[in-house]
Amino acid sequence: MVFRIEVTPQDIMASRFAISPLIVTKHALWILSGRREAGEWRAWAGRMREPYGRLLLAHPGLGPMVALFRERDYNADFPAPPPTGVNTPVEAELAVVRATPVARAHAEITRNLEGMPRLPDPVRDVLFSPDVVRLFAEALTAVWQEIVSPAWPRFHAILERDVVQRAGRLATYGWAAALDDLNPRVRWRPDGVIEVLSRDADETYRLDGRGLLFVPTVFPTGIGSYLETDWPYAISYPARGTGIPPETPDGLAGLIGRTRSRLLLELATPRDHHPARTPAGAEPGHRGRPHRRPAQGRPGHREPHRPGRPVPPHRAGRLPGQPLGTPALRNRQETDCPATRGRSARTDSGGTAIPGGA
Repeated sequence: MVFRIEVTPQDIMASRFAISPLIVTKHALWILSGRREAGEWRAWAGRMREPYGRLLLAHPGLGPMVALFRERDYNADFPAPPPTGVNTPVEAELAVVRATPVARAHAEITRNLEGMPRLPDPVRDVLFSPDVVRLFAEALTAVWQEIVSPAWPRFHAILERDVVQRAGRLATYGWAAALDDLNPRVRWRPDGVIEVLSRDADETYRLDGRGLLFVPTVFPTGIGSYLETDWPYAISYPARGTGIPPETPDGLAGLIGRTRSRLLLELATPRDHHPARTPAGAEPGHRGRPHRRPAQGRPGHREPHRPGRPVPPHRAGRLPGQPLGTPALRNRQETDCPATRGRSARTDSGGTAIPGGA
């Protein structure tokens, strides 16, 4: 069974990539509770299990929240809703959790429990208590502060690198390239549909120009989806590059410097199992158009200047074969260069948003 997300060309412009400290915090709980293998984070998880055990004893909402976790089926959304911005602070995300109406929390928990073995009565008492939202928020705050926050600079660097790279692929090549290695359960259909394997009944969702929010996580928790009308439509997925060691071994940084040693580590570590693929016959920026013969060698061709750098006056009118320093010619036929006419060199350094969205 699959659920399908129908997209339009306008959805590319409206789609976003976002980083969520709270979703990463929830995924850390999947790892520490043993619901998922730690993978590359085995050593980190081993160090964090002792403080996780302390938090289980200190926060009565933590155990019942973890008891709701289940794979490839509905999980309550309110403990970690999709973010509203590209870099939403964890405090803002926790405020959204605390503002959840209790009736809504109970409805999501009831749906979450459908098909699960009956939980112990003390756990159910917490889940259906009037304080469940507060207890969950307090538990998530503690996990963030004591377990996730100390490692957040490294986590954030991994997530940001993935966002910049994957957002560029979506903007340049479209949905197929952006989803190519997201997860084996996700595939792109040429008729404009994203398919995700699921245990639920077949369902179809339409973005209708609203776009899709992509939220990477550092942990190997697979694909998560937010397809409820109360939230922005979103998909969480494991980021690339989680296997790169945080420190350089054997004093390598002392020999060649931190930047060079970091670059060597990144080159030596596979980012994923599916290298980036360029659509057949496509060039960057051409969105799948057929390959065109390069302009070099054509009659009258002149090399364009580098984006963002003005053409020096002594070269502005120089014809092929003339030496540097030849005065600019005044004749329109000689000076009107198609390669640079009307071009604006503008660079967006943000890197995380798909151009054109709100």
